[in-house]
Amino acid sequence: MSPSLALYRVLLPILVVAALPGWLWKTVRRGGLGSGLRERGSFYSEDLEFEPCAVVHVHAVSVGEALLALKLIRAWRERDPEAEFVLAVATATGHAVAREAAMDGVRVVYQAVDFRFMVRRYLDRFQPTQIVLVEGEMWPNLMIECASRGVPVRLVNARMSPRSKRRFQKFADWVRPVFSKLDWVAVQEADDTEVWSLLGVDEVKVTGSLKFDPGSGASPSLREDFAAMLESCAQGRPVVLAASTHVGEEEMIGRAVRAAGGFYLCVPRHAERREEVRAALMGEGFEVILRSGFHQLADPSKSALVVDSTGELRDWTASADVVVIGKSFLGIGGQNPAEAILAGKPLVFGPHMENFEPLASRLVDSGGAARVAGESELVMALRERIGDLHGADDGTNAAKAILDEHRGATARILDLLVGE
Repeated sequence: MSPSLALYRVLLPILVVAALPGWLWKTVRRGGLGSGLRERGSFYSEDLEFEPCAVVHVHAVSVGEALLALKLIRAWRERDPEAEFVLAVATATGHAVAREAAMDGVRVVYQAVDFRFMVRRYLDRFQPTQIVLVEGEMWPNLMIECASRGVPVRLVNARMSPRSKRRFQKFADWVRPVFSKLDWVAVQEADDTEVWSLLGVDEVKVTGSLKFDPGSGASPSLREDFAAMLESCAQGRPVVLAASTHVGEEEMIGRAVRAAGGFYLCVPRHAERREEVRAALMGEGFEVILRSGFHQLADPSKSALVVDSTGELRDWTASADVVVIGKSFLGIGGQNPAEAILAGKPLVFGPHMENFEPLASRLVDSGGAARVAGESELVMALRERIGDLHGADDGTNAAKAILDEHRGATARILDLLVGE
Protein backbone atom coordinates (compact mmCIF):
# COMPACT_ATOMS: atom_id res chain seq x y z
CA MET A 1 0.00 0.00 0.00
CA SER A 2 1.35 3.42 -0.93
CA PRO A 3 2.00 5.95 1.87
CA SER A 4 -0.56 8.33 0.36
CA LEU A 5 -3.31 5.68 0.37
CA ALA A 6 -2.46 4.64 3.95
CA LEU A 7 -2.65 8.27 5.05
CA TYR A 8 -5.97 8.74 3.21
CA ARG A 9 -7.51 5.73 4.95
CA VAL A 10 -6.40 7.03 8.35
CA LEU A 11 -7.66 10.57 7.73
CA LEU A 12 -10.94 9.75 5.98
CA PRO A 13 -12.92 8.81 9.14
CA ILE A 14 -11.60 11.90 10.93
CA LEU A 15 -12.54 14.16 8.04
CA VAL A 16 -16.00 12.62 7.71
CA VAL A 17 -16.72 13.07 11.43
CA ALA A 18 -15.45 16.66 11.36
CA ALA A 19 -17.49 17.52 8.28
CA LEU A 20 -20.64 15.64 9.34
CA PRO A 21 -22.48 18.45 11.22
CA GLY A 22 -22.08 20.97 8.40
CA TRP A 23 -22.85 18.34 5.78
CA LEU A 24 -26.04 17.26 7.58
CA TRP A 25 -27.15 20.88 7.95
CA LYS A 26 -26.62 21.51 4.23
CA THR A 27 -28.45 18.29 3.41
CA VAL A 28 -31.43 19.30 5.55
CA ARG A 29 -31.56 22.75 3.92
CA ARG A 30 -31.47 21.22 0.46
CA GLY A 31 -34.01 18.50 1.15
CA GLY A 32 -31.62 15.54 1.17
CA LEU A 33 -32.68 13.81 4.41
CA GLY A 34 -35.96 12.72 2.89
CA SER A 35 -34.57 11.66 -0.47
CA GLY A 36 -32.22 8.76 0.11
CA LEU A 37 -29.71 9.65 2.82
CA ARG A 38 -29.21 5.97 3.58
CA GLU A 39 -27.85 5.48 0.08
CA ARG A 40 -24.75 7.44 1.08
CA GLY A 41 -23.99 4.49 3.32
CA SER A 42 -24.82 2.09 0.44
CA PHE A 43 -28.14 0.95 1.94
CA TYR A 44 -30.90 0.87 -0.69
CA SER A 45 -34.66 0.65 -0.33
CA GLU A 46 -35.32 -0.53 -3.89
CA ASP A 47 -35.90 -4.27 -4.23
CA LEU A 48 -32.77 -5.82 -5.74
CA GLU A 49 -34.92 -7.70 -8.25
CA PHE A 50 -35.85 -4.40 -9.88
CA GLU A 51 -32.41 -2.76 -9.84
CA PRO A 52 -30.56 -2.16 -13.14
CA CYS A 53 -27.56 -4.43 -12.62
CA ALA A 54 -24.61 -4.77 -15.00
CA VAL A 55 -25.14 -1.39 -16.67
CA VAL A 56 -23.05 1.76 -17.10
CA HIS A 57 -22.69 3.98 -14.04
CA VAL A 58 -22.14 7.71 -14.43
CA HIS A 59 -20.81 9.60 -11.40
CA ALA A 60 -21.45 13.33 -10.93
CA VAL A 61 -20.94 15.56 -7.92
CA SER A 62 -23.36 18.48 -7.85
CA VAL A 63 -25.81 20.29 -10.12
CA GLY A 64 -23.37 21.26 -12.86
CA GLU A 65 -21.89 17.79 -13.21
CA ALA A 66 -25.34 16.17 -12.94
CA LEU A 67 -26.58 18.28 -15.85
CA LEU A 68 -23.55 17.26 -17.91
CA ALA A 69 -24.14 13.63 -16.99
CA LEU A 70 -27.75 13.89 -18.13
CA LYS A 71 -26.61 15.50 -21.36
CA LEU A 72 -24.21 12.62 -21.99
CA ILE A 73 -26.79 9.97 -21.10
CA ARG A 74 -29.41 11.62 -23.30
CA ALA A 75 -27.05 11.52 -26.28
CA TRP A 76 -26.07 7.93 -25.44
CA ARG A 77 -29.71 6.82 -25.41
CA GLU A 78 -30.25 8.49 -28.77
CA ARG A 79 -27.63 6.08 -30.11
CA ASP A 80 -28.89 3.14 -28.10
CA PRO A 81 -32.48 3.58 -26.85
CA GLU A 82 -32.30 0.34 -24.88
CA ALA A 83 -29.24 1.37 -22.84
CA GLU A 84 -29.75 1.66 -19.07
CA PHE A 85 -27.76 3.69 -16.57
CA VAL A 86 -27.23 4.37 -12.92
CA LEU A 87 -26.51 8.04 -12.22
CA ALA A 88 -24.74 8.48 -8.88
CA VAL A 89 -24.63 12.01 -7.45
CA ALA A 90 -23.06 13.45 -4.32
CA THR A 91 -25.33 16.34 -3.32
CA ALA A 92 -29.01 16.86 -2.59
CA THR A 93 -29.33 19.56 -5.26
CA GLY A 94 -27.65 17.34 -7.85
CA HIS A 95 -29.94 14.48 -6.84
CA ALA A 96 -33.02 16.71 -7.19
CA VAL A 97 -32.00 17.85 -10.68
CA ALA A 98 -31.35 14.28 -11.79
CA ARG A 99 -34.66 13.01 -10.39
CA GLU A 100 -36.65 15.89 -11.88
CA ALA A 101 -35.24 15.05 -15.32
CA ALA A 102 -37.17 11.74 -15.02
CA MET A 103 -35.23 10.11 -17.84
CA ASP A 104 -36.26 6.64 -18.94
CA GLY A 105 -33.69 3.97 -18.21
CA VAL A 106 -31.87 6.00 -15.54
CA ARG A 107 -31.77 4.99 -11.87
CA VAL A 108 -30.63 7.94 -9.70
CA VAL A 109 -28.77 7.16 -6.47
CA TYR A 110 -26.48 8.95 -4.05
CA GLN A 111 -22.78 8.16 -4.24
CA ALA A 112 -21.64 5.99 -1.37
CA VAL A 113 -19.12 7.56 0.99
CA ASP A 114 -15.65 6.31 0.06
CA PHE A 115 -15.19 3.79 2.89
CA ARG A 116 -14.06 0.42 1.56
CA PHE A 117 -16.98 -1.57 3.00
CA MET A 118 -19.50 0.92 1.59
CA VAL A 119 -17.86 0.92 -1.84
CA ARG A 120 -17.81 -2.88 -1.88
CA ARG A 121 -21.49 -3.08 -0.94
CA TYR A 122 -22.35 -0.62 -3.73
CA LEU A 123 -20.33 -2.57 -6.32
CA ASP A 124 -21.67 -5.93 -5.12
CA ARG A 125 -25.23 -4.70 -5.53
CA PHE A 126 -25.01 -3.04 -8.95
CA GLN A 127 -22.04 -4.79 -10.61
CA PRO A 128 -21.42 -1.90 -13.05
CA THR A 129 -19.96 -2.67 -16.47
CA GLN A 130 -18.01 0.59 -16.39
CA ILE A 131 -17.91 3.78 -14.38
CA VAL A 132 -17.81 7.16 -16.11
CA LEU A 133 -16.63 10.04 -13.93
CA VAL A 134 -17.78 13.49 -15.05
CA GLU A 135 -15.08 16.15 -14.60
CA GLY A 136 -13.46 14.79 -11.44
CA GLU A 137 -13.89 13.14 -8.03
CA MET A 138 -11.47 10.25 -8.19
CA TRP A 139 -12.26 8.58 -4.87
CA PRO A 140 -9.28 6.35 -3.93
CA ASN A 141 -11.12 3.37 -2.45
CA LEU A 142 -13.63 3.32 -5.32
CA MET A 143 -10.82 3.46 -7.88
CA ILE A 144 -8.82 0.68 -6.24
CA GLU A 145 -11.80 -1.59 -5.71
CA CYS A 146 -12.89 -1.16 -9.34
CA ALA A 147 -9.36 -1.98 -10.53
CA SER A 148 -9.32 -5.16 -8.43
CA ARG A 149 -12.66 -6.26 -9.95
CA GLY A 150 -11.76 -5.33 -13.52
CA VAL A 151 -14.41 -2.59 -13.72
CA PRO A 152 -13.14 0.08 -16.15
CA VAL A 153 -13.16 3.67 -14.89
CA ARG A 154 -13.05 6.55 -17.40
CA LEU A 155 -12.92 10.27 -16.73
CA VAL A 156 -14.63 12.56 -19.25
CA ASN A 157 -14.62 16.33 -19.69
CA ALA A 158 -11.49 16.59 -17.57
CA ARG A 159 -9.78 19.92 -17.15
CA MET A 160 -7.38 21.51 -14.71
CA SER A 161 -7.14 25.09 -13.59
CA PRO A 162 -3.59 26.50 -13.51
CA ARG A 163 -3.65 26.26 -9.72
CA SER A 164 -4.74 22.60 -9.74
CA LYS A 165 -2.15 21.80 -12.37
CA ARG A 166 0.65 23.26 -10.24
CA ARG A 167 -0.60 21.37 -7.19
CA PHE A 168 -0.80 18.03 -8.99
CA GLN A 169 2.61 18.48 -10.56
CA LYS A 170 4.06 19.13 -7.12
CA PHE A 171 2.42 16.09 -5.52
CA ALA A 172 2.37 13.77 -8.54
CA ASP A 173 4.23 10.97 -6.75
CA TRP A 174 1.65 10.96 -3.96
CA VAL A 175 -1.49 10.85 -6.10
CA ARG A 176 -0.18 8.70 -8.98
CA PRO A 177 -1.24 5.38 -7.31
CA VAL A 178 -4.88 6.51 -7.55
CA PHE A 179 -4.87 8.39 -10.86
CA SER A 180 -3.06 5.55 -12.61
CA LYS A 181 -6.15 3.38 -12.03
CA LEU A 182 -8.03 5.38 -14.68
CA ASP A 183 -8.31 3.49 -17.95
CA TRP A 184 -8.29 6.73 -19.90
CA VAL A 185 -9.04 10.41 -19.55
CA ALA A 186 -10.84 12.62 -22.09
CA VAL A 187 -9.57 16.19 -21.71
CA GLN A 188 -11.10 19.42 -22.98
CA GLU A 189 -7.83 21.08 -24.03
CA ALA A 190 -4.64 19.64 -25.51
CA ASP A 191 -2.59 21.68 -23.03
CA ASP A 192 -3.76 19.40 -20.21
CA THR A 193 -2.48 16.13 -21.66
CA GLU A 194 1.00 16.41 -20.16
CA VAL A 195 -0.11 16.69 -16.54
CA TRP A 196 -2.45 13.68 -16.81
CA SER A 197 0.39 11.63 -18.25
CA LEU A 198 2.56 12.76 -15.33
CA LEU A 199 -0.14 11.47 -12.98
CA GLY A 200 0.16 8.00 -14.47
CA VAL A 201 -2.72 7.90 -16.95
CA ASP A 202 -1.69 5.77 -19.92
CA GLU A 203 -4.24 7.13 -22.40
CA VAL A 204 -5.18 10.80 -22.60
CA LYS A 205 -7.58 11.77 -25.38
CA VAL A 206 -8.51 15.31 -26.49
CA THR A 207 -12.25 15.58 -27.18
CA GLY A 208 -13.18 19.18 -26.46
CA SER A 209 -15.70 20.11 -23.80
CA LEU A 210 -18.99 18.33 -23.19
CA LYS A 211 -20.01 21.47 -21.30
CA PHE A 212 -19.33 23.78 -24.23
CA ASP A 213 -20.52 21.53 -27.07
CA PRO A 214 -23.25 23.64 -28.70
CA GLY A 215 -24.41 20.83 -30.96
CA SER A 216 -25.90 18.63 -28.25
CA GLY A 217 -28.42 19.11 -25.51
CA ALA A 218 -31.21 21.66 -25.34
CA SER A 219 -30.47 25.29 -26.15
CA PRO A 220 -31.96 28.18 -24.17
CA SER A 221 -35.54 28.76 -25.29
CA LEU A 222 -38.06 31.54 -24.69
CA ARG A 223 -40.90 30.57 -22.37
CA GLU A 224 -44.19 32.42 -22.36
CA ASP A 225 -44.57 32.20 -18.57
CA PHE A 226 -41.11 33.72 -18.02
CA ALA A 227 -41.81 36.48 -20.54
CA ALA A 228 -45.11 37.32 -18.82
CA MET A 229 -43.43 37.64 -15.42
CA LEU A 230 -40.71 39.90 -16.79
CA GLU A 231 -43.15 42.05 -18.74
CA SER A 232 -45.16 42.80 -15.61
CA CYS A 233 -42.22 43.78 -13.42
CA ALA A 234 -39.50 45.02 -15.80
CA GLN A 235 -41.86 47.48 -17.53
CA GLY A 236 -39.69 47.90 -20.59
CA ARG A 237 -36.35 48.09 -18.79
CA PRO A 238 -33.56 45.92 -20.26
CA VAL A 239 -33.32 42.68 -18.29
CA VAL A 240 -29.90 42.00 -16.75
CA LEU A 241 -29.57 38.41 -15.52
CA ALA A 242 -27.08 37.59 -12.77
CA ALA A 243 -26.42 33.88 -13.31
CA SER A 244 -25.47 31.49 -10.49
CA THR A 245 -24.54 34.15 -7.95
CA HIS A 246 -22.78 33.42 -4.67
CA VAL A 247 -22.90 35.04 -1.23
CA GLY A 248 -22.42 38.80 -1.36
CA GLU A 249 -22.65 39.09 -5.12
CA GLU A 250 -26.42 39.53 -5.32
CA GLU A 251 -26.49 42.98 -3.75
CA MET A 252 -23.33 44.20 -5.50
CA ILE A 253 -24.58 43.20 -8.94
CA GLY A 254 -28.04 44.52 -8.07
CA ARG A 255 -26.68 47.98 -7.27
CA ALA A 256 -24.78 48.01 -10.57
CA VAL A 257 -27.84 46.94 -12.57
CA ARG A 258 -29.96 49.64 -10.96
CA ALA A 259 -27.29 52.30 -11.59
CA ALA A 260 -27.10 51.21 -15.24
CA GLY A 261 -30.87 51.52 -15.71
CA GLY A 262 -31.67 47.83 -16.05
CA PHE A 263 -34.13 45.44 -14.44
CA TYR A 264 -32.48 42.98 -12.06
CA LEU A 265 -33.15 39.25 -12.61
CA CYS A 266 -31.14 37.21 -10.10
CA VAL A 267 -30.63 33.43 -10.18
CA PRO A 268 -28.64 32.39 -7.08
CA ARG A 269 -26.46 29.31 -7.37
CA HIS A 270 -28.38 27.67 -4.51
CA ALA A 271 -32.14 28.16 -4.48
CA GLU A 272 -32.38 27.48 -0.74
CA ARG A 273 -30.65 30.83 -0.11
CA ARG A 274 -33.85 32.58 -1.21
CA GLU A 275 -34.58 34.29 2.11
CA GLU A 276 -30.97 35.34 2.58
CA VAL A 277 -30.90 36.82 -0.92
CA ARG A 278 -34.26 38.51 -0.49
CA ALA A 279 -33.16 40.14 2.79
CA ALA A 280 -29.89 41.35 1.24
CA LEU A 281 -31.67 42.95 -1.74
CA MET A 282 -34.38 44.49 0.42
CA GLY A 283 -31.56 46.06 2.41
CA GLU A 284 -30.50 47.74 -0.85
CA GLY A 285 -33.99 49.16 -1.39
CA PHE A 286 -35.34 46.56 -3.83
CA GLU A 287 -38.89 45.24 -3.74
CA VAL A 288 -38.11 41.55 -4.13
CA ILE A 289 -40.37 39.09 -5.94
CA LEU A 290 -39.59 35.39 -5.59
CA ARG A 291 -40.18 33.14 -8.58
CA SER A 292 -41.86 30.59 -6.29
CA GLY A 293 -44.44 33.11 -5.09
CA PHE A 294 -44.69 35.44 -8.04
CA HIS A 295 -47.24 38.24 -7.67
CA GLN A 296 -48.03 41.61 -9.16
CA LEU A 297 -46.65 44.70 -7.46
CA ALA A 298 -48.45 48.02 -7.22
CA ASP A 299 -45.15 49.81 -8.00
CA PRO A 300 -42.71 47.54 -9.87
CA SER A 301 -40.21 50.35 -10.51
CA LYS A 302 -38.03 49.19 -7.59
CA SER A 303 -38.56 45.49 -8.13
CA ALA A 304 -36.10 42.66 -8.59
CA LEU A 305 -37.02 39.08 -9.48
CA VAL A 306 -35.18 36.29 -7.65
CA VAL A 307 -35.45 32.85 -9.26
CA ASP A 308 -35.56 30.42 -6.34
CA SER A 309 -36.08 27.26 -8.38
CA THR A 310 -33.66 24.67 -9.71
CA GLY A 311 -32.89 23.77 -13.30
CA GLU A 312 -34.43 26.85 -14.99
CA LEU A 313 -31.36 29.02 -15.56
CA ARG A 314 -30.96 28.00 -19.20
CA ASP A 315 -34.38 29.31 -20.23
CA TRP A 316 -34.22 32.42 -18.04
CA THR A 317 -31.05 33.23 -20.00
CA ALA A 318 -33.07 33.29 -23.20
CA SER A 319 -35.31 36.00 -21.69
CA ALA A 320 -32.43 38.29 -20.64
CA ASP A 321 -30.86 41.17 -22.55
CA VAL A 322 -27.46 41.02 -20.81
CA VAL A 323 -25.94 38.26 -18.66
CA VAL A 324 -23.54 38.70 -15.73
CA ILE A 325 -21.76 35.53 -14.59
CA GLY A 326 -21.78 34.80 -10.86
CA LYS A 327 -19.00 33.47 -8.64
CA SER A 328 -16.63 35.62 -10.69
CA PHE A 329 -16.60 38.67 -8.40
CA LEU A 330 -16.56 37.53 -4.77
CA GLY A 331 -16.16 33.81 -5.41
CA ILE A 332 -13.32 31.93 -7.04
CA GLY A 333 -13.62 30.04 -10.30
CA GLY A 334 -16.68 31.53 -12.00
CA GLN A 335 -19.67 29.77 -13.52
CA ASN A 336 -20.38 28.39 -16.97
CA PRO A 337 -20.89 31.11 -19.64
CA ALA A 338 -21.95 28.65 -22.38
CA GLU A 339 -25.71 29.10 -22.03
CA ALA A 340 -25.42 32.89 -22.34
CA ILE A 341 -23.27 32.45 -25.45
CA LEU A 342 -25.70 29.96 -27.00
CA ALA A 343 -28.54 32.39 -26.32
CA GLY A 344 -26.61 35.16 -28.08
CA LYS A 345 -26.51 37.47 -25.05
CA PRO A 346 -23.88 40.14 -24.30
CA LEU A 347 -21.72 38.70 -21.54
CA VAL A 348 -19.96 40.28 -18.55
CA PHE A 349 -17.99 38.59 -15.79
CA GLY A 350 -15.67 39.52 -12.95
CA PRO A 351 -11.96 38.86 -12.44
CA HIS A 352 -12.35 35.26 -11.24
CA MET A 353 -13.13 32.84 -14.06
CA GLU A 354 -10.32 30.40 -13.29
CA ASN A 355 -12.46 27.30 -13.78
CA PHE A 356 -13.23 28.34 -17.36
CA GLU A 357 -9.81 29.16 -18.66
CA PRO A 358 -8.62 29.44 -21.37
CA LEU A 359 -12.19 29.96 -22.66
CA ALA A 360 -12.78 33.13 -20.58
CA SER A 361 -9.61 34.86 -21.76
CA ARG A 362 -10.30 33.96 -25.37
CA LEU A 363 -13.80 35.43 -25.07
CA VAL A 364 -12.38 38.69 -23.74
CA ASP A 365 -9.65 38.87 -26.39
CA SER A 366 -12.18 38.34 -29.19
CA GLY A 367 -14.65 40.91 -27.86
CA GLY A 368 -17.12 38.17 -27.00
CA ALA A 369 -17.21 39.12 -23.31
CA ALA A 370 -16.17 41.90 -20.95
CA ARG A 371 -14.09 41.21 -17.86
CA VAL A 372 -14.49 43.86 -15.13
CA ALA A 373 -12.66 44.33 -11.85
CA GLY A 374 -15.50 45.45 -9.59
CA GLU A 375 -18.76 47.32 -9.12
CA SER A 376 -17.85 50.62 -10.79
CA GLU A 377 -16.49 48.89 -13.89
CA LEU A 378 -19.55 46.65 -13.94
CA VAL A 379 -21.83 49.70 -14.03
CA MET A 380 -19.92 51.10 -17.01
CA ALA A 381 -19.93 47.77 -18.85
CA LEU A 382 -23.68 47.35 -18.30
CA ARG A 383 -24.44 50.89 -19.43
CA GLU A 384 -22.45 50.29 -22.59
CA ARG A 385 -24.25 47.03 -23.38
CA ILE A 386 -27.71 48.26 -22.41
CA GLY A 387 -27.19 51.30 -24.59
CA ASP A 388 -26.20 49.26 -27.63
CA LEU A 389 -28.27 46.06 -27.50
CA HIS A 390 -28.88 46.18 -31.24
CA GLY A 391 -25.18 46.54 -31.99
CA ALA A 392 -24.00 43.58 -29.93
CA ASP A 393 -23.94 41.07 -32.78
CA ASP A 394 -20.19 41.27 -33.39
CA GLY A 395 -19.39 40.32 -29.81
CA THR A 396 -21.98 37.58 -29.52
CA ASN A 397 -20.97 36.11 -32.89
CA ALA A 398 -17.31 36.08 -31.81
CA ALA A 399 -18.29 34.24 -28.62
CA LYS A 400 -20.31 31.68 -30.58
CA ALA A 401 -17.36 31.08 -32.93
CA ILE A 402 -15.12 30.22 -29.98
CA LEU A 403 -17.77 27.94 -28.49
CA ASP A 404 -18.16 26.26 -31.89
CA GLU A 405 -14.64 24.87 -31.56
CA HIS A 406 -16.08 22.41 -29.03
CA ARG A 407 -18.86 21.28 -31.37
CA GLY A 408 -18.99 17.50 -31.57
CA ALA A 409 -17.32 16.89 -28.18
CA THR A 410 -20.27 14.82 -26.94
CA ALA A 411 -20.11 12.56 -29.98
CA ARG A 412 -16.35 12.13 -29.64
CA ILE A 413 -16.72 11.15 -25.98
CA LEU A 414 -19.46 8.67 -26.84
CA ASP A 415 -17.31 7.17 -29.61
CA LEU A 416 -14.74 6.36 -26.93
CA LEU A 417 -17.23 5.05 -24.37
CA VAL A 418 -19.47 3.01 -26.65
CA GLY A 419 -16.55 1.62 -28.58
CA GLU A 420 -15.07 0.03 -25.48
